[in-house]
Amino acid sequence: MDLPVMPPVKPMLAKSVSTIPPGMQYEAKWDGFRAIVHRDGDEIEIGSRTGKTLTRYFPELAAALAENLPDRCVVDGEIVIVHGGRLDFDRLTERIHPAASRVKTLAEATPASFVAFDLLALGDRSLLATPLADRRTALLDALSGARPPVHVAPATTDQALARQWFEQFEGAGLDGVIAKPLDLPYRPDARLMFKIKHERTADVVVAGYRLHKSGPVLGSLLLGLYDGQGALQHVGVCAAFPMKRRAELVEELAPLRMADVTGHPWAAWAEESAHESARLPGAQSRWTGKKDLSWIPLRTERVCEVAYDHMEGDRFRHTAQFRRWRPDRTPESCSYDQLEEVVGYDLAEVLGQP
Repeated sequence: MDLPVMPPVKPMLAKSVSTIPPGMQYEAKWDGFRAIVHRDGDEIEIGSRTGKTLTRYFPELAAALAENLPDRCVVDGEIVIVHGGRLDFDRLTERIHPAASRVKTLAEATPASFVAFDLLALGDRSLLATPLADRRTALLDALSGARPPVHVAPATTDQALARQWFEQFEGAGLDGVIAKPLDLPYRPDARLMFKIKHERTADVVVAGYRLHKSGPVLGSLLLGLYDGQGALQHVGVCAAFPMKRRAELVEELAPLRMADVTGHPWAAWAEESAHESARLPGAQSRWTGKKDLSWIPLRTERVCEVAYDHMEGDRFRHTAQFRRWRPDRTPESCSYDQLEEVVGYDLAEVLGQP
């Protein structure tokens, strides 16, 4: 492979802001695997955000990219899987599997798509120093003939339309809006764009915690919500605390510590079969590997309010943010019923496909 921008390339990133800034290019924030694709003739390399290769996990996508991309180019975008008219991150994560036979089966059953949103090189020319507005024009020209499963991400400079997208597109599983300065060159691994994400709050049961990797202070709180059958389901974690606060929380939660998991709603967490019928903390996966997933059980008596962006099935898609303790709420009142249901929106409408 011989391109003006060679792999690996770390993608340009975005910093969080609370409102959509004016005077920029706006795109939907895709909830998938960020990927930079290098193509040089018959050679295709799909690189992850960390620079590792994703090519072997998406063989059907490599073939589609060869059919739809210019002969020599570098394209930034997102790998997604669409199911039921919306993005499905769980099915996407299933694709990262060590067995080639399993990858082949999933590629046929749940094929992936690629949404392109930036062009880093074309032919012998690097576009890293080119302003975004010009790179966008070049991207549209280069992929004018692209067909599904390769798409060009919709973009606009209309702030009002961006606000509309922010509200509507969430129903298709998208994550918010990205705002990009029009004169911005491409700066790998630099946070020069802006992301505006949805934020909601929920009252959750604190059912345990994990220790921090650096020592005997709190690493993350384990959170639960009650389902319709009265079972406490593990819904996610909150983990962003200053180090001093981590030590304070261990002391604060000490009266709730249980000697062991006997009698705890998640007592079966270490049994692999138990994870098939309930959401419990600690399930080993290809993501966690041999990581220590042990945790300290607490009596399920405390409630806290957390902020979250959106749900992936019955769990928080990302790490939740601690807001405050809720001594006025009973644990039993913390159920899935309190969560806002987003109005559905067909992803085909986002991509302009019939």
